[in-house]
Amino acid sequence: MSSSNESAGARTPTTDDAILDAAAHLVVHLGPQRTQLAGIARRAGVSRPTVYRRWPDVRAVIGALLTREIRRTQEQVTLDGDDREAFVEGVVEVAVRLRDNPVLGALLHSDTLVEYVVERLGTSQRGLLDAIGAAVVQGQRHGSVRAGEPTELAAMVLLIAQSTVQSHRMVAHLLPEQAWRRELARALNGYLAP
Repeated sequence: MSSSNESAGARTPTTDDAILDAAAHLVVHLGPQRTQLAGIARRAGVSRPTVYRRWPDVRAVIGALLTREIRRTQEQVTLDGDDREAFVEGVVEVAVRLRDNPVLGALLHSDTLVEYVVERLGTSQRGLLDAIGAAVVQGQRHGSVRAGEPTELAAMVLLIAQSTVQSHRMVAHLLPEQAWRRELARALNGYLAP
């Protein structure tokens, strides 16, 4: 007998989901430095070997968690390139949701995120670049986004939004929520305008 969630098309959580959910809880409540593989396994209700079969260490689990959180956020927002302003609104919305994500917030307050955000282009960032790049191409065809190499424009949009997300707490007293959204949108619209 299936539950109403399954019959409505909801996905049944997997062991990977349980492990990543456990890691998310521990990262938020203990911090990434105090999150350990044994604690993740215990909270997920699985053995340590079960976790090790999927990921070699805690850093890899946190990397997978980061990728999942960014992908989930990206999937919730449509980046429509037909209208530059709607596209920019979508990018701003993704930025706000990532900024307010408790897991990413906990990681931002640690050195853990530096590797995943500053030192290498990860899976989640590649996914964002693909989505932004597709919207840029669509906007260029429609005439709402300026000419230029779509991959380069997408990379710059990612950098602008990512740095704004990373630094928002530093200027929160200067840029209240509506001003933060407005100024990020203005920066992106100015950059992308034909």
